[in-house]
Amino acid sequence: MAIADALAAAGASVAITGRDQAHLDKARKQLAVHGPAIVSARADVRSAEDAGRAIAEAAAAFGGLDILINNAGIGLFSKASEMSIQQWRDVIDTNLCGVFYCCHAAIPLMRRRGGGWIVNISSLAGKNPFVGGSAYCASKAGLNAFSEALMQEVRYDNIRVSYVMPGSVSTGFGGRGEQGAADWKLAPEDVAQAVIDLINHPARSLPSRVELRPSKPAK
Repeated sequence: MAIADALAAAGASVAITGRDQAHLDKARKQLAVHGPAIVSARADVRSAEDAGRAIAEAAAAFGGLDILINNAGIGLFSKASEMSIQQWRDVIDTNLCGVFYCCHAAIPLMRRRGGGWIVNISSLAGKNPFVGGSAYCASKAGLNAFSEALMQEVRYDNIRVSYVMPGSVSTGFGGRGEQGAADWKLAPEDVAQAVIDLINHPARSLPSRVELRPSKPAK
């Protein structure tokens, strides 16, 4: 939500997606303070069909697609021996396959526009594995590698690809605490600012990876 809000505040036309219609309606209402150029689409990025439809609807609403932010993600934390097959699939399908589906649908549209930006929201867990994070860490490590390869594949189409790797963010993600409960953590707005800074970066250079950490983590 913070990324969508920052983009809308900067004057972008914004399309948001999600699986829960009530949450989508609430988010769209909150974003509407920035103007009418806000659309929403109920979609589950684990489905290639849903992801493709959402991308197509956004492009149709605004006459094209310039920016794709892949921020859908889930965290299910359990030792590999105790995790169910379905839990593993849910994490990988959302955090990794969903990014591929959205990029696969978006890249042809960006090529028609002469370029664009793809920003994938990853995690420091992609390079710092931990006990109980086998599925999550694997999904984010895969996302990092995917982003690096994709960046090289589309750079001459004027499509810029970067990924942001935040540390602990105060969102209650994965059931780990409540939003705003830890002052030392990154705020969602910190991640949103990193995305805005990337998009505004001069075209002659590309920050292909951004690592974002709390300045003063808990000791």
